[in-house]
Amino acid sequence: MAVVAHDVHGPAHGQADRPTVLLSSGLGGAAAFWKPQVEGLVAAGWRVIAYDQRGTGRTGGTLPTPYSIAHMAEDVRELLDATQTDRCHLVGHALGGLVGLQLALDAPGRVASLALVNAWSRPNPHSARCFDARLALLAAGGARAYCEAQPIFLYPADWCAAHPARVQAEVDHAVDHFPGADTMRARIAALRAFDVDALLARISAPVWISAAQDDVLVPWTCSQRLAEGLPRAELHRLPHGGHAHSVTQAEAFNTALLAFLARHKTP
Repeated sequence: MAVVAHDVHGPAHGQADRPTVLLSSGLGGAAAFWKPQVEGLVAAGWRVIAYDQRGTGRTGGTLPTPYSIAHMAEDVRELLDATQTDRCHLVGHALGGLVGLQLALDAPGRVASLALVNAWSRPNPHSARCFDARLALLAAGGARAYCEAQPIFLYPADWCAAHPARVQAEVDHAVDHFPGADTMRARIAALRAFDVDALLARISAPVWISAAQDDVLVPWTCSQRLAEGLPRAELHRLPHGGHAHSVTQAEAFNTALLAFLARHKTP
């Protein structure tokens, strides 16, 4: 399959003095999710790669059956090869964090560090209930109903109330670019099947874990469990910000992320 659609910010090819951050999005799969981070990363001297995951956005296409997080990690390996990137500092949000964990297990030499945002190592009953509800909305009401509910899971209520035009614009964009029900069900099934809880001790890369304690989709205690199971992990907690706190609390998030990356910039 063709390499996933992507953007490179900074030098076109990897350089010893310009290490690379690769940004991997959550269930939506779009590179644009990371807009609040890209400028600051480049200004701090990082080369940045962001991509649209297979089945989504500019990449599109059909997915293997059954689809898995391992398939997504293989896409990242191919992207690293295509961009002449030996190793990366992978920043992943939710599903994107799972991709990072899988890549660190499958190809540890390609991962200089991991930054995991509201991610998890094994399924939990609360998130399962949320995904059951989202799948039911998709089945009963189609893409519009599914996308209208999406901000409830992504953002705190007060943030949505304060940014109604922005939230509605995101919903309308998601409807217009919806990847299709079959693709969405396959992506949800892949993340629901992910379980590397017993393998965390094998991941030797330094890991920064960021969680918002008011995330209504993924309990912050999933991040706590990651921090306890990974050998070189540190946990960054915010009391407020929701599932997408990299958007709603971008300044605090970026400050902490850049500090972590700076500590691990030199191999």
